Amino acid sequence: MIYPIVAYGDPVLRKECRDIEKDEIDVKKLSEDMFETMYAASGVGLAAPQIGKDIRVFVVDGQQINDNREEGEPSNIHLEGFKKVFINAEILEEDGDDWPYEEGCLSIPDVRADVYRPEKVTIRYFDTDWNEHTEVYEDIAARIIQHEYDHIDGILFTDHVSPLKKQMLKKKLTNISKGKVNADYKMRFYKK
Repeated sequence: MIYPIVAYGDPVLRKECRDIEKDEIDVKKLSEDMFETMYAASGVGLAAPQIGKDIRVFVVDGQQINDNREEGEPSNIHLEGFKKVFINAEILEEDGDDWPYEEGCLSIPDVRADVYRPEKVTIRYFDTDWNEHTEVYEDIAARIIQHEYDHIDGILFTDHVSPLKKQMLKKKLTNISKGKVNADYKMRFYKK
């Protein structure tokens, strides 16, 4: 099932999401639907709030980055076999130098900005079989995880940009929240 992507301006994107219990929902079905939704929108990550659910679940798949990688691009912008589901994730540590990368978000179409994030992340999470993992990711994989993790904490990538850049984006963000945006995928806009 492909969900509409929740657009900037919806309060669910600002909620700190809650952990889920083992038998509360069918996480395998939910993650399949989230991957299908993400692929339909050409994304590399999708968090549950982006489909209107305030739970600590997100999915990632870096294959599109590999497919779109240009010759001569740095090797840290390359992923192999990076397709995962993170349930009740907790970042334990962020380490290394902050480095910039132009980020975007399915909930904020046509807006991109450089965001500085640490190069390494240690994260604990459950998979869809409820096995617990603690893993370390670096470079672009760490960035994708940090971006999606922010979503389950109610943080958007635009929160990480400079005040000047925020001011420059203000009109675009207002238009998105009013439904004045063209996206190649179905979106859901907040009605007050």
